[in-house]
Amino acid sequence: MAGPVLNSGGGAVAPASGGGRSYGPALTLLATLFFMWGFITVINNTLLPHLRSVFDLSYTQTTLIESVWFIAYFFASIPSAKLIERIGYQKSLVTGLGIMAAGALGMILAASIPSYGVTLVMLFVIASGITLLQVAANPYVAVIGSPETASSRLNLVQAMNSAGTMLAPAFGAYLILGRSVSGTAKAGRVLTPAERLADAYSVVLPYLLVAVVLVVLAVVIARFPLPAIGQNATSRVAKEERQHLSLWKHRALVLGIPTMVAYLLAEIGVANLFVNFVSQPNIADLTHEQAGQYLTLLWGGMMVGRFAGSAIMQKFRAEDVLAVFAGGALLVMLAVLTTTGHAAMWALILVGLFHSIMFPTIFTLAIRGLGPLTEEGSGLMIMAIAGGALVFVQGLLADRFGLQASFALTAACEVIVLLYALWGCRVSAEEAK
Repeated sequence: MAGPVLNSGGGAVAPASGGGRSYGPALTLLATLFFMWGFITVINNTLLPHLRSVFDLSYTQTTLIESVWFIAYFFASIPSAKLIERIGYQKSLVTGLGIMAAGALGMILAASIPSYGVTLVMLFVIASGITLLQVAANPYVAVIGSPETASSRLNLVQAMNSAGTMLAPAFGAYLILGRSVSGTAKAGRVLTPAERLADAYSVVLPYLLVAVVLVVLAVVIARFPLPAIGQNATSRVAKEERQHLSLWKHRALVLGIPTMVAYLLAEIGVANLFVNFVSQPNIADLTHEQAGQYLTLLWGGMMVGRFAGSAIMQKFRAEDVLAVFAGGALLVMLAVLTTTGHAAMWALILVGLFHSIMFPTIFTLAIRGLGPLTEEGSGLMIMAIAGGALVFVQGLLADRFGLQASFALTAACEVIVLLYALWGCRVSAEEAK
């Protein structure tokens, strides 16, 4: 993401010292963190249809699982910042990995009972650990090494995050859906109590493997000589001067916050309900395991789109590129709503390509032109991630009107992003000149 690098308390972070020192080994190690939290986050997309069958959940209850995940961003972000201020970046990274490992082991407990409530609690724990990693790792990656190459470093680790999101569906499809009755059966199969219990145990091995990897990473990072970074820089504007400035006078930011919420609702809703949607007899008539393999293409499209979008934005304005991508997303979502069979499935896969650039582009357009208020504006945009918890709304629509009809909400979200690109962000673009 563009814009100033923030420390945990909202101020600018000073670059690391060290002159011409090479930070390659440290950057490589930190990139694994981005890979792991992308990987674990997207495992939910294969876990949700599995849990829906095991616990006989409605779509509302299924999407509530993802809502709990994103609520963690709201509740854990401020405590994470306070913890980093107290114990530092390296210990915070280790702590975040430890919290995630504890949650992964807790998922084994939830499967052994089995318990829907315990599952929700443990997913909240894992998401809280990821929140701590995000608050600590993003600014750390940006400030080690030369400030001139900070953008390059952040793009690199974002690509690793995309790699994690692309590989996770295949992992989940093979070790969770592929080893369960619900995952290999046709849509509509009602499981017996014995089959549900057996299916619940299928999450034990994958989450045990995840926990082991997280613990190993925590040990490596704890022992690795990560470069020290400078102390927090002073505020860019004196407190008395800042009192005369207001974030709420910047329309691009004010409208950017709900636009970010709308985008997250669209992305998460598509990913969470993808497997259930394409498994339906009138769409692709696949097993959940087979549908999970196609989910990899959805996330792969996002990775390709990020690389392509980055190159395109070197020649064209970001708001224009966002408008084109939002328009494309709207068109394919209309195809999802109005077609059946493989056409509807491929349309839903294509939306990943168009969603790819939206998060970083909306973020940078919203904070553009804020000047001395950039830090505060960035903080508000980060808090908007918690808006992903609203995905349960699509679950309510799916239960009442049908799964395919529920994607009308996604199409409405694409309209919001398109309006923001065409109109909502343009004022700040002129003010920034």
